[in-house]
Amino acid sequence: MKMFLSTCLLGLLALMLSGGASAQDTLPMPRNVMQAYEKGTRSLTGEPGKYYWQNQAHYTIDVHFTPETRLIWGKETIRYVNNSPDTLSYFWFKLYPNFYQRGAARSTAVLPQDLTDGVQIGTYAINGVAQDPGRLNIRGTNMIMPAPHPLMPHDSVQIELAFNYVLNKTSHQRTGEIEEGAYFIAYFFPRLAVYDDIDGWNSFPYNGLQEFYNDFCDFDVRIHVPDHYVVWATGDLINADEVLQPAIVARLHEAESQDNIRFVIDSNDIQLQQVTIHRPINVWHYVAHHVTDFVFATSNHYVWQSTSLVVDSATGRRTRVDAVYDPRHTDYAEVIDFARKTVEGISYYFPHWPYPYPHETVVDGLDQMEYPMMVNDNPLSNRASTIELTDHEIFHTLFPFFMGTNETKYAWMDEGWATLGEWILTPYIDSTIHDPYGMQAYDHFAGTELDLPIITLSTQQEGTDYYLNAYPKPALGYLYVRDMLGNDLFQKALHHYMQAWHGKHPIPYDFFYAMNAGAGRNLNWFWKKWFFDAGFPDLAISRVSHHGHKYTVIIRSIGNKPVPIHLKAYLQNGDSLEIHRDISCWEKGNTEVMIPIKTPVPITHLVLGSLYDADVDQSNNVYRF
Repeated sequence: MKMFLSTCLLGLLALMLSGGASAQDTLPMPRNVMQAYEKGTRSLTGEPGKYYWQNQAHYTIDVHFTPETRLIWGKETIRYVNNSPDTLSYFWFKLYPNFYQRGAARSTAVLPQDLTDGVQIGTYAINGVAQDPGRLNIRGTNMIMPAPHPLMPHDSVQIELAFNYVLNKTSHQRTGEIEEGAYFIAYFFPRLAVYDDIDGWNSFPYNGLQEFYNDFCDFDVRIHVPDHYVVWATGDLINADEVLQPAIVARLHEAESQDNIRFVIDSNDIQLQQVTIHRPINVWHYVAHHVTDFVFATSNHYVWQSTSLVVDSATGRRTRVDAVYDPRHTDYAEVIDFARKTVEGISYYFPHWPYPYPHETVVDGLDQMEYPMMVNDNPLSNRASTIELTDHEIFHTLFPFFMGTNETKYAWMDEGWATLGEWILTPYIDSTIHDPYGMQAYDHFAGTELDLPIITLSTQQEGTDYYLNAYPKPALGYLYVRDMLGNDLFQKALHHYMQAWHGKHPIPYDFFYAMNAGAGRNLNWFWKKWFFDAGFPDLAISRVSHHGHKYTVIIRSIGNKPVPIHLKAYLQNGDSLEIHRDISCWEKGNTEVMIPIKTPVPITHLVLGSLYDADVDQSNNVYRF
């Protein structure tokens, strides 16, 4: 999800804090995290430990949606496998639509007309035996279900549930009615929470700010909607012939096998009502394997553009890219190009990882949010903003969906990567655009009492501190390491992390140790300074001396956050020289770096810093002769 700070927050004065810099060989680790490494579920090598485990589930869902009333109702069967060494005497569920329940704790306001009675659980059964719904303990977005018999290690259980609730109409928080005849439906089914080796059950309630943490599961979903409504969803549509007109199916198959962009559904098809098979209710059957979530969108008037491309040159595997939108939103017509270029960039440019899923569908919605194989993005009139939003949300495909990170506790492990992806892929899509997203905010607030260490749990943050630690600060940390290692070695280290942890649940230490191992370097000195320590970045041109055309420039680190040095020397003849030092120049804990410059003609002035060099005080970044 992309987040923005208000201008009033950006206008606050920064309170700077002092701090020292020193090299560190180890990272501080909380006791509850340390026990996972001691038990061997995780490893100091950065790979899953010998005894690593995670639970899994298979969901078979039959869901009905009535647009006129926005009623969602259905039933699900869950086969849950306990791979843990623990005996489970109860099951912890997530009821995310209870964000809209009257009396629920929320980080953002909900309009009165969107308040509901929450998710209603009808009958439910465990291993085929009906249970008393009165025994369910529902606490906001959490539900505790007692187990009639403890679930033993390496055993499984089957749970059947009936559920219903009313979809929100106006107060959008990542899901709801977009407009009459168009809906984005996420978090609609009761789902088992993650049970892991760090916390046991994930009991953090959803309040609208912190995002999600889900197990990798299989989904077999049938979605019932009225005639004329098309459904786009996570996974593969396996009965297109049963719900779409033959001409539409043919275009869809063409899009899946060809590079050019085409309309699968255009305005003429909609006007002539030649889109869906005509019956009162159509049942759309989607299947997805080993994904962390399942969502769907449906509309009776959206056009559908599509294309595909080879994302893995070794195998020839293709990914289909879709943009579905209200044709009145003419600015959305370019989104298909931006989305395709993003998938291409991820596969071949950064991080040069073959796009892992069969399709990516960008839906014209009222939010800025990512889901497996789906994106819910509002239309924007500014072209640059549209590119930045599109590549940011699609980049989330890798983090958190391919990697399975805990967004609830460690937002920086996915939003930081999406921010870096946005910075790198935006000029890949359009070389005239250089995206400074988050830089102004960090320069304003770094080192103030609102600026907490990145490693602070996201559940303990809100507002400015959450924004800084989820988005620009970790992205800068990743970017500075990339600058230090060079693109090839950084890519090697990142691929090592991804290969070790895709489809699993890495925590921060797994990331740090995996990157160290992949790079073949102990980077803990930087991880500690940037991710654990308080402080701020502030470089200055401290002193300059010269003899003829030989100059000595002293760059001083006033703050304790290591930042690369980008120094530009402007010459009397109109030329310029650029001098660069990566963050390793601060590794020994020094506070000054000497930079010699030899020029053919005199220097007129020096300028320190670049677009992504964080600096709380830029008044000392220019030296004039």
